[in-house]
Amino acid sequence: MGVLGVFGCKDAAEITYYGLHALQHRGQEGCGICTTDGIDFYRERGEELVTEIFNERKLAKLKGNCAIGHVRYSSKAIGGLDNVQPFLFRHHTGDFAMAHNGNFVNSRQLRMSLEAQGSIFQSSSDTEILAHLMKMNRRKDRIDAIEEALTMIEGAYAFLILTNDKLYACRDKNGLRPISIGKINGGYIVSSETCAFEAIGATFIRDVEPGEMVIFEKGKDPASILFTGEFSHKMCAMEFVYFARPDSEIEDVNVHTFRKNCGKYLAQISPVDADLVVGVPDSSISGAIGYAEESGIPYEIGLIKNKYIGRTFIQPSQELREKGVRLKLSPVQSLIAGKRVILLDDSIVRGTTSKHIIRMLKDAGAKEVHVRICCPPMRHPCFYGVDTSTYDELISATADVEEVRKIIEADSLFFLPEEYLLKAGNRTELCLACYNGKYPTHLYQSKVDFNIEHKF
Repeated sequence: MGVLGVFGCKDAAEITYYGLHALQHRGQEGCGICTTDGIDFYRERGEELVTEIFNERKLAKLKGNCAIGHVRYSSKAIGGLDNVQPFLFRHHTGDFAMAHNGNFVNSRQLRMSLEAQGSIFQSSSDTEILAHLMKMNRRKDRIDAIEEALTMIEGAYAFLILTNDKLYACRDKNGLRPISIGKINGGYIVSSETCAFEAIGATFIRDVEPGEMVIFEKGKDPASILFTGEFSHKMCAMEFVYFARPDSEIEDVNVHTFRKNCGKYLAQISPVDADLVVGVPDSSISGAIGYAEESGIPYEIGLIKNKYIGRTFIQPSQELREKGVRLKLSPVQSLIAGKRVILLDDSIVRGTTSKHIIRMLKDAGAKEVHVRICCPPMRHPCFYGVDTSTYDELISATADVEEVRKIIEADSLFFLPEEYLLKAGNRTELCLACYNGKYPTHLYQSKVDFNIEHKF
């Protein structure tokens, strides 16, 4: 998922539209924009891509100098327009809109508690929970209500909350999801990724810090509140490995450089006698370039991506993912035939995509396919917004590296050890829970099946 907010800018809806287009890689199941002119709210949303939902007529209806937008990727495989953000809430204390990237680990407990107190939910999204928590704070002003509500939530979130005169940007205390602030046309922009700043001509200012709420108000400099005294910088490693665009900067680290470093380290610690290096488009191209540069083996565009097919990992069902692989990638037979290929990929989750790609390369005449993965084996579920919430979805939860190699039909297989992920970004902290099971938050029993027999 991706969020984008604009405050104090003429043509806020149009700016949001172009910003969301730059964030389209973060979610392809739906999108929406909500604006305010200081008096009323205006909203458009739908279950399509940004370019398919919005046109000049719809953007013209979205009045005002402030807006928030959202692109949706469902981590729960639940669709429907009711789950497409931004959400808009009507309340006697003042209407507000909300957009969110991430997942709560205590959502079930909070939802049951709120329903017992009379709350009625219109969606299955975790986002709506924060709105109900805010509404329960009848005696407090808006900032206090948001601050107290945020302390009740556990998990990953980057929130945007838009009122008729303010924009609030909030980030979870562990910094699991990225969100940055920029300046444009005398106003401000807040985005899940800095690549959106380039698309609209904004200038990066800084990241929203873990455990911070930044408040934008007309005629004032942005105000900052730390709603918790306990925080860390455990950015989700998958943001660097897969989700983010390579031209984005996350906490002062360029994503392309991070991935290229991962490829270089793979070449150093797991060399292969081969003829060419191929990356799986698009997120693995940087790693493949790094491997080729370090090893001296030529990099070739051995797989061509159909630009009209979306990202298969973030498709909501396995059937759609498998169909997407066949439509999305085509091998360049004249380059592949008779060659020993080193195939760089960002990760192996379920294993089906890797198997399809290796078969395509061998059908195109590859003599050998040696797979190198730019992260460790994913052995544990993620509950923070990645669509891997059970052990059953993870091939490496029940199979060791050699067993995975046989399943995907590779000639060799090597995963980058987790310490090299930290080294690639010159970091001391990352959330590596999907690799090592060390979750940065408490996990609630209802979220995970702990009875599975896995090897690690």
